[in-house]
Amino acid sequence: MNSEKMDIVMDVKVNVTVQLGTAELPMREVVELSPGAIIQLKQQAKDPVGLLVNGKLIAHGEVVVVEDKFGLKVTEILDSPA
Repeated sequence: MNSEKMDIVMDVKVNVTVQLGTAELPMREVVELSPGAIIQLKQQAKDPVGLLVNGKLIAHGEVVVVEDKFGLKVTEILDSPA
C-alpha cells in the first residue's frame, strides 16, 4: 500500500485495550461481587499484559505509572496478531 493510501486510514479511530488478566468464575460468584471484592487472575504479577486493537492481540507490554496514570510500555510486537 503506498503512502497516500495509508494516509487515508491513519486518522481512523480504533479501540485499544490493555488486558491485565482473566479469570473464570461461576455466575454465583459474579452476582455476589461487591466493592472491595478481590478476583484472582490466572496471570502472574510478572507476566506481560496484552495490547489489543479492536479485540485483536497485537503486542505485549508492562504496566507503568506515568504522572499518576497507568500506561503501557510495549515490550513485544507480535508477528501475527492473534
